[in-house]
Amino acid sequence: MVSKRRKHRFPTAYTVIIIVLLLVEILTNFIPSGNYATLAYNSDSNNFVITEPNGSTKKESATQKTLDNYKVNIEISKFKDGTIYKPVAIPNSYERIKSKKPNLLQAVINFFTAQVKGIGDSIDIITFVLILGGCIGIVNTNGAINSGIAALSKKIKGKQALLIIVVMALISIGGTTYGLAEETMAMYPILIPVFLMAGYDTMTVIGTIFLADSIGTMISTINPFSTIIASNAAGVNFSHALPLRIIMWAICTIIGMIYVVVYAEKVRKHPEASYVYDQYESDRKKFLTDSSFKETKFTWQQKLTLSIFAIAFIIMIWGVQSQGWYFTEISVIFLAAGYLMALFSGMDEHKVVGAFVNGAGDLLGVALTIGIARGVSIIMENSHTSDTIMNFFSKQISGLPPLIFIWLLFLVYIVLGFFIQSSSGLAVLSMPIMAPLANVVGIDRSSVIDAYNLGQGFISLIAPTGLILMGLMMVGIDFNKWFKWCWKLLVIEFILCLVFLGLGLLVY
Repeated sequence: MVSKRRKHRFPTAYTVIIIVLLLVEILTNFIPSGNYATLAYNSDSNNFVITEPNGSTKKESATQKTLDNYKVNIEISKFKDGTIYKPVAIPNSYERIKSKKPNLLQAVINFFTAQVKGIGDSIDIITFVLILGGCIGIVNTNGAINSGIAALSKKIKGKQALLIIVVMALISIGGTTYGLAEETMAMYPILIPVFLMAGYDTMTVIGTIFLADSIGTMISTINPFSTIIASNAAGVNFSHALPLRIIMWAICTIIGMIYVVVYAEKVRKHPEASYVYDQYESDRKKFLTDSSFKETKFTWQQKLTLSIFAIAFIIMIWGVQSQGWYFTEISVIFLAAGYLMALFSGMDEHKVVGAFVNGAGDLLGVALTIGIARGVSIIMENSHTSDTIMNFFSKQISGLPPLIFIWLLFLVYIVLGFFIQSSSGLAVLSMPIMAPLANVVGIDRSSVIDAYNLGQGFISLIAPTGLILMGLMMVGIDFNKWFKWCWKLLVIEFILCLVFLGLGLLVY
């Protein structure tokens, strides 16, 4: 009897992030512990709190002179108006600290504790994802999505590529202007059936959403959570480099659009060319229902349900961009939308509650992955190794020729971006350290901002600690398939980053 070989599959998103967590836990045992001193503004007492590397604190008067004494090249007004709200690293203050490395039992406990704390620290995002899932469950159950898809399919027939271009443009604009990121999770359940009905595959969906968002945030123009806060921390005006960044963003976004559209049209004409062709039938069964292929009446309840859902999106974008909303406020909006949709859905109470709970359950895996991924940062913070890595790299690149310096700094931020996923956190941690190095090599500090943006944005395309695993879970694609699909674009974007960094040295 011939035995069948078991087909090996790439690990799931859970397993990938657990492996990363385990590797980071092991790595921190070989990296010395150390800290930079930090400076934070206390608005209640109107003073600066200086935290020494050993953890001791002292207070200093909140004046520009204090900042100058500590060589923190930031205007005092940026602290007092809340622009800089996180502790800022003080240049040349790094010190090794005595930190007992955990034994095997403690390391195992830390490994599990980091995951639990990560879920706790990410509860606002997790809440948003679950509420969003519940809303989608209601929209799905009352047939609004199916009827809407049927109506939309007629209108976009022959214009499918235009849909990709428009969606990518809007998402990329959101990324470059106000840091659209986790909010894009809400778009997957809506666009997946639309794209499948248009003849595309699920890879096209994540390419359209995640790629556009990553390119937008990678080349942030006026994003307050990266470019602006990093510029303030570096002591430069973000508008100084704005023209070149807009050009960079436009070129990279257009290249991303071409990459996705060429692939999508190839799949539409030849489905077997899909990178996820082995999932063709299962994806259609999972994301489309029989009614998706039939002529269905678009009832007023369904139209109203979809309208409420769409309005919630619009309010979310407005609130994040102009009101400074975060996930608590966004969750409130979608929860309220859920109540309204339940009221006008035309379904009875039992069906509505069941739809909401089942919808939330569908995104539970995504929600947990977000929390577990946060565990990487927790392990780094608890081991006090992030600053050691920062100090090591800053010493290695200081004093190099300008072009070599900025290219290596780009690579440094790729590494740092893998471990520190918070753009604002990385900015206030690194800019006071890295920005002064620009003066040493004789270049404008705006180039350091570019290296920071491009480096952390580039690694976000493939870093398991970022949003890519969550996006892949939404569409049911393994990480290895994603990498096979995007590696050529990664090479193109990498070369473009080097070119733009070189141009920045000439322009600024």
